[in-house]
Amino acid sequence: MDIEPADVSKLALAQECQGIAYTYNEPTIFIEYARDIGLAAHRKGLFNIFVSNGFATPESVTMMDQFLDCITVDFKGSGEKNFVRKYIGIPGAEPIFQTLSEIKSRTKIHVEITDLIVPGVGDNLDEARKLSRWVYDNLGPMTPVHFLRFHPDYKMMEFPVTPTKTLEEHYRVAKEAGLEYVYLGNVPGHKLEHTYCHGCKEIAVRRYGFDITGWYLDDENRCNFCGAKIPIEGRLASSVSEMRFLPAHF
Repeated sequence: MDIEPADVSKLALAQECQGIAYTYNEPTIFIEYARDIGLAAHRKGLFNIFVSNGFATPESVTMMDQFLDCITVDFKGSGEKNFVRKYIGIPGAEPIFQTLSEIKSRTKIHVEITDLIVPGVGDNLDEARKLSRWVYDNLGPMTPVHFLRFHPDYKMMEFPVTPTKTLEEHYRVAKEAGLEYVYLGNVPGHKLEHTYCHGCKEIAVRRYGFDITGWYLDDENRCNFCGAKIPIEGRLASSVSEMRFLPAHF
């Protein structure tokens, strides 16, 4: 449906949302529209999040800085060249790293990294190690990295679900690279869904799938057990225990 930028905020507020995520269609392809929505959202106290492939122009990064609070950049197969050429259709991942560098140096946007691990063709540990070291060196050790389980769908039905052990090995190499906040995604119930304090290693945020089931931080997002400052943006929403999946009508 067609909707004016200001009306997106009205729709979000009517559903008692805390913010707006721009996703599933790559948001940089409608960056001007997203900016108009995002500026209106900020005026209403809503935050803005991009879920992006990171293949953006410097001009897009400049525009993001006007309204964007957070971006998660989705890698597949750790950005390995042969994988991205065959399955994504780009020459290489270098422009993604350039985008991340520009966001880090030119903006205050919170950055997280996801990496979809496809068994057999996109699960090379050396490539995951290379990506983790790049994140450590260029974005910092506190940058969250999420290794995601692949499940067969659409035009990639010939591959199996990613084994949990494969994801755990990716977690291991990322931690060896010095990253403090590494997660496994799409594995509900796994212990590596939780946020562990980098200071005392206690669970700071307990999760199950997309739900938060325990929050052990004070009002300044310091660990209740040791007082370390956890690099989490925002606080626990009052609606955390309410139903998340609701139809949005306008």
